Amino acid sequence: MSIFPTKILLATDGSREAELAGQTAADLAQKTASKLHVLHVLASPLATHDPSSFEPEVWERLEQRERMTLEDVVGKIEASGGEVEGSHHTTGRPDAEIVALAEEIGAGLIVMGARGVGGIRRALTGSVSDSVLRHAHSPVLVVRE
Repeated sequence: MSIFPTKILLATDGSREAELAGQTAADLAQKTASKLHVLHVLASPLATHDPSSFEPEVWERLEQRERMTLEDVVGKIEASGGEVEGSHHTTGRPDAEIVALAEEIGAGLIVMGARGVGGIRRALTGSVSDSVLRHAHSPVLVVRE
């Protein structure tokens, strides 16, 4: 039995910190012969708003832009010699979606970036990485710049 994960889930939002997390996840996957999965979650305001209040065309363009972000991340990993086993895009609460996919694919490690927002902002809005750390059933590696 190995102490290394067989599947790594990279959660990305396209930020600079997520890019560093992507480089770290790709390197870890290669060095441990793990399968790498990449997830991008479009944070959905629908949980707190009436879905009919959003123009379908606006929402469609936003989803398209976010899918391009995911494709860009996967492309960068593959261009640097990494291999991506699966790419996933979903809509919802990012923390919940990350934890759910990690469980679904049996990820042994979740890798994500953190922007390092201040204590007051984190207290008011919450932190995705903090929530994933509290709720994930696998280890979580948070990469900061």
